[in-house]
Amino acid sequence: MKKKMTKKNTTYKSGYSNVNGIKMYYELHGNKGNYLVLIHGGGSTIRTSFGKILPLLAKNFKVIAVEMQAHGHTTDRNSPESFEQDADDAVNLLRNLQIPKASFLGFSNGGNDAMVIARKYPEFVDKLILASTFYKRQGFQPGFFEGLERATINDMPAILKDSFLQINPNTRSLLTMFNKDRERMIQFKDWIDEDLISIKAQTLIISGDHDVVRTAHAVEMSGLIRNSRLMILPADHGSYIGAAESEGSNDKIIEMTVEVIKNFLNS
Repeated sequence: MKKKMTKKNTTYKSGYSNVNGIKMYYELHGNKGNYLVLIHGGGSTIRTSFGKILPLLAKNFKVIAVEMQAHGHTTDRNSPESFEQDADDAVNLLRNLQIPKASFLGFSNGGNDAMVIARKYPEFVDKLILASTFYKRQGFQPGFFEGLERATINDMPAILKDSFLQINPNTRSLLTMFNKDRERMIQFKDWIDEDLISIKAQTLIISGDHDVVRTAHAVEMSGLIRNSRLMILPADHGSYIGAAESEGSNDKIIEMTVEVIKNFLNS
């Protein structure tokens, strides 16, 4: 693990951990408060999903930011991506770091990872934040899956491609990651309501009113996760946390979102 100091009283460390056959990259930010795990969206990295909110969160929490299979710095394995495998990887990373419990913030696909963790490993979960997350195909805006069927690497947002290649300049690795992400979503099968009902952790659900996930779907999820709160923002997919691929980011909304997250985690 390498370690460097940033602002006064704030530490930053990064490293790799051997997890289920891959070398999983992680960063540790902040030195006070409870642990908070950040899980990025599909095709993304720590920086592209959380670059704007990570420094703000690290003022109040010990943040563990991770990169999942085939994304960013983390190596790949000879198997498809799955939310179940991602959940196993994240929990085994915590075991390797000897962290017994944390809250989880998952954005987009990362939210599905976080929900699987809450279902399979409830003993590891303090609180849950699900940002632009889904559990049924009908939860997406009309045409989403039809567009995905036709999608090629050329349709991937340039900022996500560039960010990946800055970390790993291997264009074949980029294409592999894109294809695995795409295939996971094309093959996505609806979760049953009982999957969400089984989640016992206090949960904050966040979505934008112009999100990829329909507002009605976020409302439906909040009705199934019994110990949950819901926040709908005037935002599109991830703009409320400053996700790099979003064009509608607004610093005031980002700051407000962080304040809501902070209050939720500290309540």
